[in-house]
Amino acid sequence: MRGRLWGPLAPLTLAMAALVFGFDQLHKYWMLDVYGISEKAPIRITSFFDLVMVWNRGISYGLFSTHTQELLILVSVCIAFLLWIWACGVRNALSAAALGMVIGGALGNALDRFARGAVADFFHFHYQQFSWYVFNIADVAIVAGVALLMYESLFPRERGSRREKA
Repeated sequence: MRGRLWGPLAPLTLAMAALVFGFDQLHKYWMLDVYGISEKAPIRITSFFDLVMVWNRGISYGLFSTHTQELLILVSVCIAFLLWIWACGVRNALSAAALGMVIGGALGNALDRFARGAVADFFHFHYQQFSWYVFNIADVAIVAGVALLMYESLFPRERGSRREKA
C-alpha cells in the first residue's frame, strides 16, 4: 500500500499542494478579514478587471448551486485523494506539480465550504457587455494544473535521450 500512497515525486506534489492551499487561504483571509472586501466591493482596478465579493455555493462557476455544502466538500476531498494516488505514480515533475496545483486548489475551496459555507471569489474580468465568471486563486491553480496536464498528455517528452536511440 505504501507504493500507492507515496512515490518518488510525492514530495513535489505535496509541496505544490501546500503552497497553493496556503497562498489561497492567506489571500482569502486578507481579502475578507483584513481588507474587508465585503464592505468595499466592487473595486475597479482597470477598465476590464474588478475586485468583487461573491459567495459561490455551487461547483465550478456557480453551477448546481446548493445550500448544503457537505456533498461538495466530500466530492472535493475524494477527488483530491484520487489525484494524490495518481500523483504518487507519476514519473514526471511537471505532472506531479500540476496534480499538486489541482489538489491544493480543490482543498482550498473545500475548506471555504466547510468554514464559511461557500467559496469566496474575488476576481472579475469583463469587457463592455461580456462578463467572465468570478473566481479566486484556488480556481486559477486548478485551471493551470489541468492545462499543464493536458499539455503533458498532448506533447509528451521523449522517453529516452538521443544517445540511447543510437
